[in-house]
Amino acid sequence: MNRKKKKEIDGKRIEGNEVYALVICVSILLFAPIVVSQPIPVDKSQVEAWFNGIIKPVKERGKTLSPELVEVETEPRIIKVMQSGGGEFNTITKAIESVPSGNAKCVIISIRPGSYKEKIKIERNKPFITLVGDPKNMPNLTFDGTAKQYGTVDSTTLITESSYFVGVNLNIVNTAPRPDGKMVGAQAVALRVTSDRSAFYNCKIIGFQDTLCDDRGNHFFKDCHIRGTVDFIFGSGTSLYLN
Repeated sequence: MNRKKKKEIDGKRIEGNEVYALVICVSILLFAPIVVSQPIPVDKSQVEAWFNGIIKPVKERGKTLSPELVEVETEPRIIKVMQSGGGEFNTITKAIESVPSGNAKCVIISIRPGSYKEKIKIERNKPFITLVGDPKNMPNLTFDGTAKQYGTVDSTTLITESSYFVGVNLNIVNTAPRPDGKMVGAQAVALRVTSDRSAFYNCKIIGFQDTLCDDRGNHFFKDCHIRGTVDFIFGSGTSLYLN
């Protein structure tokens, strides 16, 4: 999709990467049942066509979704984050704080390019949040927390605890030093996913030790690059990784 393409929602102009987020925002809602009825092809060359054949826009899947979930996708809220100003907020944390507890609507936080050094947490009482960046100039979400400072699972750059979280076009990085075998508490998690029914598309998740804590819940990763050295994917989540 051309990211310059724009559409109107409730009188607000939204850019291409936000339109893309709207399309995929609920692409995982019924993904697990679909997988059961339509097994993933053994031939890798057929996987992309299989995926595109079962994941449809909300309007095409309305009858298969519960009325509550269809309502969630009606009139989504768009929040723009720009470090240089011009958006509603200049940090991701402030944008998340603006989402009310008990949120019942799709909230798309559109993050403009830049490096955001923040320790980000989306709490359990704020479901239906999507973080989306520009695929041609993905924002960097960075922090340098370590297990020595916070404990392993809380050393994380980005923690998602809320259901129906979606991350799109993001670099999620823990910039703590590479462990040398002597450092105590050198584990440094980039992403911890404790939320249920969450998905990540075209994200780079980078660290050295314990990069991705796939903690609990059902998760979906597509077209993601996950890099580390030791235990770079760990946890008790039930997840599907494609490409």
